[in-house]
Amino acid sequence: MPTLILLRHGQSQWNIQQRFTGWVDVDLTDKGVSEAGRAGALIKAEGLEIDHVFTSVLTRAIRTANIALRAADQLWLPMTKDWRLNERHYGGLTGLEHGPTKEKYGADQVQIWRRSYDVAPPPLAPGGEHDFTADRRYAGVSIPHTESLKTTLSRVEPYWAGEIAPRLRQGQTLLVAAHGNSLRSIVKMLFSVSDADITGVEIPTGNPMRVELSAALTPTAVRYLDASSGVAPTIP
Repeated sequence: MPTLILLRHGQSQWNIQQRFTGWVDVDLTDKGVSEAGRAGALIKAEGLEIDHVFTSVLTRAIRTANIALRAADQLWLPMTKDWRLNERHYGGLTGLEHGPTKEKYGADQVQIWRRSYDVAPPPLAPGGEHDFTADRRYAGVSIPHTESLKTTLSRVEPYWAGEIAPRLRQGQTLLVAAHGNSLRSIVKMLFSVSDADITGVEIPTGNPMRVELSAALTPTAVRYLDASSGVAPTIP
């Protein structure tokens, strides 16, 4: 039976600073490390034997995967890292603190940029501190200047179809350790969540979501391993 485990990275350094992070490569906090270890303990207690791991090219997701795998006694597993599982690109908001940004643009506008499905923040100006074009992780990639959840989904979906789904069709158990918006993209695809409803979907940090799939890769069961945290999607 194909099994998918979705794991949002633990708390990052910019989470506690309340800054728009996106593609900036910040590390986990001590709490984030603890959350990742707890996620691995939950996976171990569940008896899940993972076949392959997918993650982004950002440290907070990679470390979350490694810490969780160590706690689950499965650190030896093969792992594929790809930028298409990155967090959404926050454009011109990248690096800004939430509070002053709300004061400048208004809380309603900032909320639209953060949570709407198809409205992206202003684009990131080239040549600044957070210009990723010289980062060799993205060599040959047409780097976006900003992204909405909709455009994040447009890069996640073909990666899912080309790399992740084929392994699931073989009956494998996969761990995808990624970010709030790249994981929300996967949830939107799998559970046919509407454009309006996806804005209300929140994926907690450090709590693995276990999704059982049919041979056709439609969800048959879903739950968070820690049932006290997070509301699992509704199976269509």
